[in-house]
Amino acid sequence: MAVELPFEKPLIELRLKIEELKRFTEEKGIDMSAEVLTLETKAKALAEAIYRDLTPWQKVQIARHPERPTTLDYIRGMCDDFIELHGDRSFRDDAAIVGGIGRLEGMAVTLIGTQKGRDTKENIFRNFGMAHPEGYRKALRLMKQAEKFGRPIVTFIDTAGAYPGAAAEERGQGEAIARNLIEMAALTVPVVCVVTGEGGSGGALGLGVGDKILMLEHAYYSVIAPESAAALLWKDATQGQRAADAMCITAQDLSRFGIVDEILLEPFGGAQREPLTMIATVKDAVWRALVELHQVPFKDLPSSRYEKYRKMGVYTEVKKTRVAEEVATVEAIEEDVTLQNLSS
Repeated sequence: MAVELPFEKPLIELRLKIEELKRFTEEKGIDMSAEVLTLETKAKALAEAIYRDLTPWQKVQIARHPERPTTLDYIRGMCDDFIELHGDRSFRDDAAIVGGIGRLEGMAVTLIGTQKGRDTKENIFRNFGMAHPEGYRKALRLMKQAEKFGRPIVTFIDTAGAYPGAAAEERGQGEAIARNLIEMAALTVPVVCVVTGEGGSGGALGLGVGDKILMLEHAYYSVIAPESAAALLWKDATQGQRAADAMCITAQDLSRFGIVDEILLEPFGGAQREPLTMIATVKDAVWRALVELHQVPFKDLPSSRYEKYRKMGVYTEVKKTRVAEEVATVEAIEEDVTLQNLSS
């Protein structure tokens, strides 16, 4: 049974009413086609109204939908001959991050991403897509291997954040993510990052430093999850909707700020409605980005990547106002008077 989101409730009720009328027609032999047609028209209009004006919080709910395509869905749908590679060669294999080598339109590429599960058992195995330090170290190992052999890198981001447990902190969670940021910034092969669902905090950024940042239409990317932000700001995690509305975390916001290079349109109702269509869209966008990046000499990629990130969060320094200048003058006079008094 499909998982329905809270804001879809009026639409669900209308669709159930339509199904009820159809069953009544079949069982009783009474023609209800006119009524069904009227309700179907109403349902279509309602659906368009809902999905045309989604709030940031509703987009967060869609981004978290358990039936959205996962990283492995994208990789297997986009590539031929995918071989998954395991382990960080230091501690263990982290199932929350998957990666390996595949062929995209005949080109050998390294693909890495956070992986969520479909049900409770698989989510526990994948730790709900929240990676430990060894996951980021595995990712970095695969990236450096890709750089050695001249393979472009594609990353898929869908995580609420890195795992915040004590064991992860003991093994250097912060250092592992920071190391990835440093190393990814200097890679001499093209890097394309795709935010497919949740882009939460440093857990997302640990795979998110690239030459091209693509983002699905209903995904979100944020320094912190809305509920966590609400807990910090207002001491109330239930204020997640309020935080989401204020944080500018949607693909549209980030595109406007120049952080995201391209928004990938989702099928009507979200990627979970038509996974194969969404996978094809992502494949096409990634391929176009790689073709474009291959026009740039690989040795120039780190500097252009550096400039890309330097432009984010640019601010303008304004001249001192007349009031500020007058205050500075008064302070200077007071300082002179104080020095004169001390000397006398």
